[in-house]
Amino acid sequence: MINVDITRTKSLVTDKELDLIAPRLAAAHDTLVAGTGAGSDFLGWVRLPDEIDREELARVKKCAEKIKSDSDVLVVIGIGGSYLGARAAIEFIKGNTYNQRTGGCPEVYFAGNNLSTDYLNEIIEIIGDRNFSINVISKSGSTTEPAVAFRLFKNLIEKKYGKEEAKHRIYATTDKCRGALKNLATNEGYETFVVPDNIGGRYSVLTAVGLLTMAVAGIDIDAALLGAKKAMDKLTVTKDFSNPAWTYVGARNVMYEKGKKIEILACFEPKFKYMAEWWKQLYGESEGKDNVGIFPASVEFTADLHSMGQYIQQGERILMETVVSLGKPASDIIVPENPEDFDGLNYLAGKSVDFVNENAYKGTAIAHEDGGVPNMCISLSGSDAESFGYMVYFFEFACGLSGYTLGVNPFDQPGVEAYKKNMFALLGKPGYEELLKEILEK
Repeated sequence: MINVDITRTKSLVTDKELDLIAPRLAAAHDTLVAGTGAGSDFLGWVRLPDEIDREELARVKKCAEKIKSDSDVLVVIGIGGSYLGARAAIEFIKGNTYNQRTGGCPEVYFAGNNLSTDYLNEIIEIIGDRNFSINVISKSGSTTEPAVAFRLFKNLIEKKYGKEEAKHRIYATTDKCRGALKNLATNEGYETFVVPDNIGGRYSVLTAVGLLTMAVAGIDIDAALLGAKKAMDKLTVTKDFSNPAWTYVGARNVMYEKGKKIEILACFEPKFKYMAEWWKQLYGESEGKDNVGIFPASVEFTADLHSMGQYIQQGERILMETVVSLGKPASDIIVPENPEDFDGLNYLAGKSVDFVNENAYKGTAIAHEDGGVPNMCISLSGSDAESFGYMVYFFEFACGLSGYTLGVNPFDQPGVEAYKKNMFALLGKPGYEELLKEILEK
């Protein structure tokens, strides 16, 4: 269901160089699949399609149906891996305008991923007098951004329904045994789902972390898991360059070692925007440590060809590009003829918009390669739930493989904590008084 074409990297990535990196890929592959490397406590996602908790999956589906029956809006509260995957799934499968055409499912809004007063007030205004539910997702329950948002919406829902009814409209996905959110959920009687101990947040979209929100939006989560299962069966077993993960990881790491420090992930479909955001977290947190790592960036074509295109074409030559192709659209639009030909586009009359888009991609790929930006193409068979599941697993597996090939632990993120300590000190959190003094002296 995924093909990786590296033809347009051949100025840098030769067959000889792939042969040279193959032993490193094989060692990284064995380490990842066997679970013998750094971060091995967080490899639950590798076998997740086979080992997912079926009882919990059934409860996810049941709760999704309840939310569909009693709510016009679902507010999903989380940050990073607690929301990006689900948002990516909704937009990838249902489109950017899902909330304007839900097909009878609740509208879905995401909170707790920033600290913007205006943003929170906009969601409250959108809810208005309508019925709503909350899906709060946090391993600890004390992460600042989602904790602030949950306090706000918890207060709102309890004022609207009273505590007794409100507790049947709040769903918590959190640690199995401990933490502030788990304790609250137990005390209040919320329906709870588990953030698995052996799966890090950025790898968790195909657990209850993402599946409940996806199911509420009318996505076939069984199909998504089937896609991931098909990817698992292919990618974990095949140890050569017929494995698309090997091709992708091998090429990008050869280019990195030749000075291509930034990877741009691009797509010519707006529905891919949050998939790219999810990908950036996955690769940024997994590879960016020990002063190494490819910097993950993203662009949305063709729109960004009119803004970022100049730099990509002629800026510093530190870029590589990966373009994701989603296959043919479900339906197409034909460019009409105009008698006056006022815009000079009658040469396109009778051609499909997808044909125009496809040739925009081909022209861009040639231009960028000629300009010194090698580009790979990852082709999918579609943008349905099964394709989504396959793609998620592909990028996760490739990320683990790439991290071990680079020589880093792909499953920790020690640098993420640095800003939090400073923020806590500036906010006056108890226990951070000495750090506050240090900050004020700088």
